[in-house]
Amino acid sequence: MKWLALGVALVMVSMANAEAPTAAERADASLFVQSTLGSPGGPAPAPPVSFLYGGKPFRDVAAGWAFSHEVDRHSDHRVRHTLTWRDPETKLTVRCEAVEYTDAPTVEWTVWLSNEGAADTPIIEDLLALDTAFQRGKEGEFLLHHNVGSLTTRDDFSPLETALPAGAEGHYGGEGGRPTSRDMSYFNLDWGGKGVILAFGWPGQWTANFRRDASTGCRVTAGQEKVHLRLHPGEKVRTPLIAVQTWQGDWIHAQNVWRQWMRAENLPTIHGAAPKPILLAASSRMYAEMINANEDNQKMMIDRYAEEGIALDYWWMDAGWYPNANGWPDTGTWEVDRKRFPNGLRAVSDHARAKHVKTLLWFEPERVAPGTWLAENRPQWLLEAPGVGANGNRLLNLGNPEARQWLTDHVDALLAAEGIGLYRQDFNMEPLAYWRAADVEDRQGIAENRHVVGLLAYWDELRKRHPDMLIDTCASGGRRVDLECLRRAAPLWRSDYAYEPVGHQGQTYGLSAWVPFSGTGTAGKDAGYYGEGNGPVDSYTFWSNVAPSTVLNFDLRPRDKDFGDLRERVALWRSVADDYSGDFIPLMPFSKAEDQWIAWQFNRPEAGRGFVQAFRRPASAYGMAELRLRGLEPGARYEVRSVDPAAAPTEVRGADLMEKGLAVAIGERPGCAVIVYRKVKG
Repeated sequence: MKWLALGVALVMVSMANAEAPTAAERADASLFVQSTLGSPGGPAPAPPVSFLYGGKPFRDVAAGWAFSHEVDRHSDHRVRHTLTWRDPETKLTVRCEAVEYTDAPTVEWTVWLSNEGAADTPIIEDLLALDTAFQRGKEGEFLLHHNVGSLTTRDDFSPLETALPAGAEGHYGGEGGRPTSRDMSYFNLDWGGKGVILAFGWPGQWTANFRRDASTGCRVTAGQEKVHLRLHPGEKVRTPLIAVQTWQGDWIHAQNVWRQWMRAENLPTIHGAAPKPILLAASSRMYAEMINANEDNQKMMIDRYAEEGIALDYWWMDAGWYPNANGWPDTGTWEVDRKRFPNGLRAVSDHARAKHVKTLLWFEPERVAPGTWLAENRPQWLLEAPGVGANGNRLLNLGNPEARQWLTDHVDALLAAEGIGLYRQDFNMEPLAYWRAADVEDRQGIAENRHVVGLLAYWDELRKRHPDMLIDTCASGGRRVDLECLRRAAPLWRSDYAYEPVGHQGQTYGLSAWVPFSGTGTAGKDAGYYGEGNGPVDSYTFWSNVAPSTVLNFDLRPRDKDFGDLRERVALWRSVADDYSGDFIPLMPFSKAEDQWIAWQFNRPEAGRGFVQAFRRPASAYGMAELRLRGLEPGARYEVRSVDPAAAPTEVRGADLMEKGLAVAIGERPGCAVIVYRKVKG
């Protein structure tokens, strides 16, 4: 399939309303939808999906199949398209379920393949959910904006730019079966003043390829990495979710239109509303996660935050609350350790609730360690991978309906019985080898496909049973933040690379372009992953680490220590946290160098306010920067001041802040500045 970006003149984006989708972008999106999906009553379009069926390209054989196109205007801004191809001979049905967003330049689709016949289908292979070519004009060249995944290094989520000149190729994908371990599954293909954002939803092993031809085209393909299978009668498989957003202007504008769409249509809601900023606290650094935790010390830590006047939203209880003879990795017995918690975790939850705090609880249900309840009692539900790892872990097969039903009912009952308000799911293993070991020659990819469908169904059912409960997606940090996961869960611990300031500055810079709600943790200066640690609560470390969801990992046991600095900084974070929901604007080029600055802006034009964060690294020789803000009203006047409420404000025209810039001075090395602004006139 080829989409020609023709027919719509480039419209320059007004800086006063820089990040709203334009009429021209929506018109471009309509052209893309028409060329991709066609229209009811019209001829069958070239399918957006491609694969080989019995050795022949589906797009060739589909011409002889029955075709239908149904449209349902689901709401005032969503149009649902269902395109169906049916093979009269083998009874394979290919159903493309697409949603066109009329208030955003965005369309998405998922394709299901089902065998409605009485015999196995021919081989289905090379299944691609996206296979299209984009054409640029005669001027300019293709540039791909993309990001590193979550590697547990200082590079996590770093933004990248890859040039795609004639003949170039770019290959990206998951690693080990976790989708955002190596590469993020989000891309912005820019060809100078126009482009497309492409995102893939697949919590498994996906692959994407960008191939430039010798002229002005770039072919993009994406799908599950390995599919070579027959479908048995009554079986079905699905492709990854594909989302496409067309844009004009500049790529930063495009990213913020994407952020708006993510907030409006994708983030998991609580009683119909997007999640608000969350403040949590944990004792994981003091008690080796929950290995050394018990009812008394958990209650004590909750009390200490209350005594220090730090109002929490959640108390975070991480790995190790269950029986674990060999440490927290002994997962597979999902019962509360009654030796340490004789009254269950309910006693902690009730104690926290009395102080207006909910509780979060960690699970890792897919990894099953030897000797645990699941390993001993339900081995038929587990997948093995001979030769993988020395610890004997197995994978709970969520593609098995019986296993998934047991897990759903068991976890649901445990959450209710223990009074848990937030379900946290981790995944500290690579499942790909287990899936592939389970497949036979003519069924390659089926175990992964079933597991992915089962995982999403599990989360959907948990959310149905607990509509006021948020799910946290964690996989050794941020290795499961693809689009399908983010529709159901939020990454509240975005990386296992924790606390170090420069790395976390880079995480905020890179991830914020794609994900409007994420979380991490903060602790004292020079804090390690574990250890009591009573380092100072310095501004540089604190502001480098905070995010829309922030978990405090401070040792509050000493009652003779003054925690006034922590209390003050938490209050300042609270004062700006709502503005994380606005547009994200990088104000300096990305860098991890110790002799550089980095800065960005969160802007909420509808509220007339926002804030700027700037960081001077330890070896930076210069102490001042001019930062040109974005998205303000040129004729309006803004009150600008340090986030410190005692700081004296100044009043500045929006045009001056955008054209001349905001002068920021930072005397300390390292040091930071947090500057807030609000519209006061105009």
